[in-house]
Amino acid sequence: MPKVFTSETQKIGEIGENVACKFLVKQGFTVVERNYTRKYGEIDIVAQRQEKQGIKLYFIEVKAVTRDLSVNRETLDSWRPEDNMHPWKLKRLSRTIQTYLVAKKVPEDVEWQFDLLVVFLDMKKKKARVKRVEDVIL
Repeated sequence: MPKVFTSETQKIGEIGENVACKFLVKQGFTVVERNYTRKYGEIDIVAQRQEKQGIKLYFIEVKAVTRDLSVNRETLDSWRPEDNMHPWKLKRLSRTIQTYLVAKKVPEDVEWQFDLLVVFLDMKKKKARVKRVEDVIL
């Protein structure tokens, strides 16, 4: 059963995740799973991509915010959604990722990394800008 989003923040988050999935597919990723949830955390997107060394898994956190994208980049960067990645959030994500790897019986030799996608949404113009922060240390 799909999630029911009631608050405006949840709706923005869902739109952001949809934009993030489209962005990833355009970048050559395959989305494996969305909203992998355990009682102590959630992984927004699990994706994979063929790399030189083989298939690599990507665990992706999506941070979506609404902005007027016509303003200059310095204004967009003044408050960064990625700053909300607090140590306790990273710890919970690490635990959820480890649970995923065990539950899905992912072989130990499969490489993986944690990325953050920041999605800036301009709701009036129905446009979006995506910024990828790669290989975040958990």
